[in-house]
Amino acid sequence: MCTSCLASIKNMGTSSDLEIKIINKAEYPENLQNIHRPPKRLWMRGKWPDLKTHRFLCVIGSRVNSSYGAEAVKKLISGLKGYPISVVSGLAIGIDSLAHEAALDAGLHCVGFPGSGLDWSVLYPKSRHRLARRIIETDGALLSEWEPMFPFTEWTFAARNRLMAGLAQATLIIEGREGSGTLKTAEYVASYGRDQLIVPGSIFSDLSYGPHMLYRDGATPITNSVELLGALGFIAPPSGAIPDERFQSLDDTSKKIISFIRRGETSCDLLLEELNVRYSELSVKLSELEMDGLIKILGGELFLA
Repeated sequence: MCTSCLASIKNMGTSSDLEIKIINKAEYPENLQNIHRPPKRLWMRGKWPDLKTHRFLCVIGSRVNSSYGAEAVKKLISGLKGYPISVVSGLAIGIDSLAHEAALDAGLHCVGFPGSGLDWSVLYPKSRHRLARRIIETDGALLSEWEPMFPFTEWTFAARNRLMAGLAQATLIIEGREGSGTLKTAEYVASYGRDQLIVPGSIFSDLSYGPHMLYRDGATPITNSVELLGALGFIAPPSGAIPDERFQSLDDTSKKIISFIRRGETSCDLLLEELNVRYSELSVKLSELEMDGLIKILGGELFLA
């Protein structure tokens, strides 16, 4: 091992989970132990969740995501709050980082796989250092099969993707163009016999190519958190939506708006027709809900916040 690598882990073995430590194959979760040629060791900052209770969900997607993709991440991951789920992703700009942020906001455990070693001087991308620190400071983990000072390269990303897919019971794909790294990771998921989950997208967007291609190959479409929980083997509320105390005190018209959005409807025009109210009245209600942080209006379409 190189001298610089030894220096970077000189405090290894201390009680601090902020320090880099080596974990051996026997300490991996069972899924990761069982992939083809698992690494003999991994470098870790942070710690695993309770491996007896937690299930790992990998979330991947485009680095140049749409607003739809961002809203889908937040909606689906926020609905997992309170369940023993660890969200696995690659710390990359785009869907990866959004998935980690949504998971942390929901109080979920996170595992981040940078495409580099774990020393802060090489951890990639630098723009996600704050997110990486937030993960380990909230009892999550950063993992790498590379020695601490190993810099990112084009080929390290593909290598870390196989570990992300191998660790998780299921992988959720949210947006991916033709030929993207997202689809390469999906190939690993299939080769390991793990569940492929996709978020359907717009037929007018090239970001939908990946999810829709995988759907044709047998991937499971996911449109709400209940379906996602079911795919992970949890028994979720039968109503088709996670109960949310934020909505209990709303007036009847506002509750109807929330129910409309929960059904997957996003059009303001269709909502106006369904409620049979004046445009001015609807506009006031939507503005109130948006100001209260309950919904978002993007490009004339409605989403839960």
